[in-house]
Amino acid sequence: MLPWVKKRLEKVIEESIQTGYLYFGAGGALGFDTLAANTVIKLRAKHPDIKLILVLPCKTQTRGWKQSDIEEYERIIKAADKVVYTSENYFSGCMHKRNRHLVNNSSLCICYLTEDNGGTFYTVNYAKQNGLSIVNIAG
Repeated sequence: MLPWVKKRLEKVIEESIQTGYLYFGAGGALGFDTLAANTVIKLRAKHPDIKLILVLPCKTQTRGWKQSDIEEYERIIKAADKVVYTSENYFSGCMHKRNRHLVNNSSLCICYLTEDNGGTFYTVNYAKQNGLSIVNIAG
């Protein structure tokens, strides 16, 4: 991820903590989810009351990933305060099920949305429909 994305994400999470948010959910995907989880882990040193909840689509999510990505994923799982699997095994809708679980158990959606299609677009629209506040790091 670009350095400005990391910096902006950290600022948004810090501001969220200052307004009372203590629980942060992440979906465990490569890219922004990984960055968000690592940012929460980093900010724990300064804010020991915050919690990282990983909401994962299935236990085989890393199938086909590079070994270095799997190792990072496993490190994040170990650092999480709670891990929720929304399905035992992969099926064609398990990512959407994970995304809906994240939204249904949240009041704020911090995202990095740059396209008008795909899983992130679907999830942000679902979050809007469910009355969540949206903070798009991308602008």
